[in-house]
Amino acid sequence: QVQLEESGGGLVQAGGSLRLSCATSGGTFSRYVMGWFRQAPGKEREFVATISRLGIRKDAADSVKGRFAISRDNDKNTMYLQMNSLKPEDTAVYYCAARDASQLSTSGKEYDYWGQGTQVTVSS
Repeated sequence: QVQLEESGGGLVQAGGSLRLSCATSGGTFSRYVMGWFRQAPGKEREFVATISRLGIRKDAADSVKGRFAISRDNDKNTMYLQMNSLKPEDTAVYYCAARDASQLSTSGKEYDYWGQGTQVTVSS
């Protein structure tokens, strides 16, 4: 069973950047499709981005395309989310998730393992 731990969250001004990391252990990282999700106060969890097992295929929510970039380093068992041009509406707890399957998915229900989350706050 794989464990996931997010880091890199914090407080940033609008227009700034942050890089989130998701470190994994206890499993074969390259076996998993990985994803980022977020949940803002009073809102449901929403899909942010996903990446295939070898990092070749990617998908992202329309709201973050052109601003956020997902990547992974299978040698380091770590996934990343580079977030640029941050907006106040990006404020949320960001979660990384792992899916024991070969296909990408934008549905949180199809992910098997989750981290505890890291808070991202963007001030205006």
